[in-house]
Amino acid sequence: MHKHPALDAYPPAAAAGAGWLRYASPAAFYPLAGRMIPWLALGAALFAAAGLYVGLVVAPTDSQQGEVYRILFIHVGAAWMSMFLYLVMALYAALGLIFNTRLSFMMMRALAPTGALFTFLTLWTGALWGKPTWGAWWVWDARLTSELILLFLYLGFMALQAAADDDTQRADRGGAILVLAGVINVPIIYFSVRWWSTLHQGASINLTTAPSMAHIMVTSMLLMVAAFWLYSAAAALARVRGIIAEREPGAVRAGRMRREAP
Repeated sequence: MHKHPALDAYPPAAAAGAGWLRYASPAAFYPLAGRMIPWLALGAALFAAAGLYVGLVVAPTDSQQGEVYRILFIHVGAAWMSMFLYLVMALYAALGLIFNTRLSFMMMRALAPTGALFTFLTLWTGALWGKPTWGAWWVWDARLTSELILLFLYLGFMALQAAADDDTQRADRGGAILVLAGVINVPIIYFSVRWWSTLHQGASINLTTAPSMAHIMVTSMLLMVAAFWLYSAAAALARVRGIIAEREPGAVRAGRMRREAP
């Protein structure tokens, strides 16, 4: 029986490599991502519902800031994710440049819009929090300024991808170099409150010391971080499936034909 050319061009995942390494192939990763997305999205919704309930209903009112402090349950998680996603992008950028793996460049591109979203959310919730506590929507504080630079890095990366979209290889390598050049900004954001005198408060949660807030507040914050992490994974996987379908439609067709084959 004659096989379809798409199946010849994209062999079964089992032949592409052993163990999890076979999922480095876009053709093998595409169906795996499709199976993971619903579960990740469901987990994100459940954790977000639990985190918001604990933070807005169960957690007590802060003795100094009153009710406005509840913004931190979104602000802190968004800030962590804005930095974490950039570091993950940098990791994929390095893997793509070193090993020339197509999926690494695709994941780098897929993560950028979600990272930009969380960076914007960090700045926006910070402004809402800063007005009643500092008396100003914005100050050129070291942490705020470096977080704004992070937003510009995300936007610059996406603009570069769009400008060079007709040349995929050029867009991938140029974007990877930009991401790696900007990664120095992440430790500056994190350590800015220690290196300079700033209005921004220090870390509420530290790996070496006990939390400076009530445990119920920490619980809500960690639930929201988990929700943001799961949402980021679901969004990136959904976006990378679109990138794979655009760049390698043969891989998508081969996967569908294999599932439909008797």
